[in-house]
Amino acid sequence: MVATDAAIALDTYVLDVLMRDLVGHDKKPSAFIVYLYLAARIERDMTHRVEASYGAIASATGLSKSAVQQAISHLKKRKLITVSRESPTSTPQYRLHRHWRLRLRAV
Repeated sequence: MVATDAAIALDTYVLDVLMRDLVGHDKKPSAFIVYLYLAARIERDMTHRVEASYGAIASATGLSKSAVQQAISHLKKRKLITVSRESPTSTPQYRLHRHWRLRLRAV
């Protein structure tokens, strides 16, 4: 279902700052991978949030479900994503927080 020839826009901040911060400083490369996956899905679907289970994210990224759970927890703690559910048993919806976009507009 994923188009392999489609291009997505990616903020340079994600590669220049966030990658080094999550992978190097926090020692959480799985959090960076999950963030990239969510960013790509949101960009591809042209929406503000994406619905995905831990299993679906694990399958798409090659990570284990427990690694995805830990990554989501870390991204929430860092305030890079918000997770919401319609009910306790529904599939989570993820929304990215891109605080750097406000700073870029102010310059």
